[in-house]
Amino acid sequence: MSALTAPVRSALALAFAAAVSLGMARFSYALLLPPMMADLAWSYTTAGAMNTVNAAGYLLGALLTVRWLTRHDAQRVMLLGGAAAALFLALHGLVRSDAALYALRAGTGVASAVSFVSGGVLAARLAGAGGRLHPGTVLGLYYGGTGLGIVASALCVPPFIASAAAGWPRAWVALATLAALATLLTALLTRQLHAPPGPRSGRVRVAWAPLAFGLAAYLCFGLGYIGYMTFIVTLLREKGLAPGAITAFYLLLGAAVIASSWVWAGLLQRWRGGGVLALLNGLLAAATLLPVLSAHPLAAFASGLLFGGVFLQVVAATTALVRHSLPAAAWPAGIAGFTILFAAGQIIGPTLVGIVADGPGGLQRGLAISAGVLALGAVLATRQRPVTR
Repeated sequence: MSALTAPVRSALALAFAAAVSLGMARFSYALLLPPMMADLAWSYTTAGAMNTVNAAGYLLGALLTVRWLTRHDAQRVMLLGGAAAALFLALHGLVRSDAALYALRAGTGVASAVSFVSGGVLAARLAGAGGRLHPGTVLGLYYGGTGLGIVASALCVPPFIASAAAGWPRAWVALATLAALATLLTALLTRQLHAPPGPRSGRVRVAWAPLAFGLAAYLCFGLGYIGYMTFIVTLLREKGLAPGAITAFYLLLGAAVIASSWVWAGLLQRWRGGGVLALLNGLLAAATLLPVLSAHPLAAFASGLLFGGVFLQVVAATTALVRHSLPAAAWPAGIAGFTILFAAGQIIGPTLVGIVADGPGGLQRGLAISAGVLALGAVLATRQRPVTR
């Protein structure tokens, strides 16, 4: 990386932080879930609850980070979160009790939020610093780092679980090693990048009623997307998809996440109101329904490509909605309000799908409900009109 300019090196380093905080710490769970369910005799409800506590930890971590950033440099907070995430991932491979794994999933959620939120602050600072690197490129690299983590997980996990279900502990340790190396690289390449502690912002009153349909649509997104990202690999295995094809599916999903920021950037800037949010939720509903309706590998690949190319952009769409609808002083409060509802959906979604999957119809019915919730989010978003500031 010596030939790259300092801003490019910093942007890539921040992408590695996003790879750890979301790609490895959260979304790798889908790959490890089938062998863990088989080895530990989990129900779908237990499997979903593991991701519920992870999402609850993420919400707690996000709230804590907002406070910590008023006292500490964002770079230091980000690295602390990345290191803690690597440690928690390693500990997954050393325990077998449900209680310990619940605690570790929650701790991983806290650590991943600390790293991701702080990294986002640094990415925003780098994007606003001027220079030759376009702001959209910086943010695209950062959010695309999540896809990089998904790709790394898809390459790392399968060799450890291919021979036996009991290989999942070593897969967690291998992921932890990757996460630790990525965090070290981030530390080395962001030494000159800082966001010093800022003053605590005063309370800003936000009129939520004009944004009610957008908020409801975002809640539906949180409820629906996490069911897919928790159980899709398990569903594909149940449908008989070969291990190599499942690895290819997850690689495709991760690659689509990497590309998605550049695909949607222009549309997010032009559209106001809930139009983009409706479109994205509708596409996610279709992507979720494809593998439910068909066991053909092409249906799985189309689903992964579409879902990966869309789901992270719903977050960007709501950020754009806030920016278009509220004065600048109210942006932090507006984004916080949307984030809390999204987190509530993430907390409820995995356990809800697990409970449904343990009943008649199995996992296919559970993911069909996820698709229905996303479709409802699309309908609600069509009612969100542009807000006059």
